[in-house]
Amino acid sequence: MQMATDTLQKLQWRYATKKFDTSKILSTEKIHILKEAFNLTATSYGLQPLKMISVQSKELQQQLVPFTMEQQQVADASHVLVLCVETEITPTYIETYFNRVAALRNTPKAILQPFETFLKDSFAEKEAQDVNQWMEKQAYLALGNLLTVCALEQIDACPIEGFEPEKYDEFLQLKQKNLHSVVVLAVGYRAEDDMFANFKKVRRGVDEVVIEMNN
Repeated sequence: MQMATDTLQKLQWRYATKKFDTSKILSTEKIHILKEAFNLTATSYGLQPLKMISVQSKELQQQLVPFTMEQQQVADASHVLVLCVETEITPTYIETYFNRVAALRNTPKAILQPFETFLKDSFAEKEAQDVNQWMEKQAYLALGNLLTVCALEQIDACPIEGFEPEKYDEFLQLKQKNLHSVVVLAVGYRAEDDMFANFKKVRRGVDEVVIEMNN
C-alpha cells in the first residue's frame, strides 16, 4: 500500500514545468533511464515507428525557441527531447522487425510469416495520412510513459505541442533521417520561483472520470 501511496504522491508532485533552473543538469544516469523508458514504451504491433532526438546544447536549445512559439522552457531545460515518427512504414521496415523477433526469441520464421504478411498487406492498403496518424498515436503513448517515469524519478518536465514541426524537421535535419517531429518534451529541474509548482491540480475527480461496470 505504501508503494501505491508513494506513486500517487509523485504523480501529484509533477506538473507542466513553466520555468527550469538553468544551473541544474540531469545526470547521465537519469537521461539513461529516460532513454530506456522510451525504448520500452508499448507500441501497436510492437513496431516502434518512433525515434527520440535528445538535445543538450544551450546554443541549439536557444535556436529552437523561435520555432516553439517563444517558449523559453526549451532553452532553459537540461535537455529537450523531440519525439519523432518514421516518414513511412515500408515492407522492409516490417521485415526488419520480424527478423529481430526471430533472432531474439529464436522463433522460426515460418511461424512469424503469416503475421508479417498480414502487416505488410495491411499497411500497403492504408493511405499515407492514416499511417501517419497511427504513428503519431504511438508517439503520444511514449510521451505519456515518459511523463510518468519523470514523475517517479523526480525529473521535471514540460510537454510541448506548441511548436512548428516543419521548422524543427529542417533545423534538426530530420528529413535526412526519414523522421518527422510530433511532440517536444523539455526535461530538467524546476526553478525555485516557478509559481506554477505550487498550484493545486485541477482534475475532475476519480468518480467523474471512471465508470465502474461490475455486473
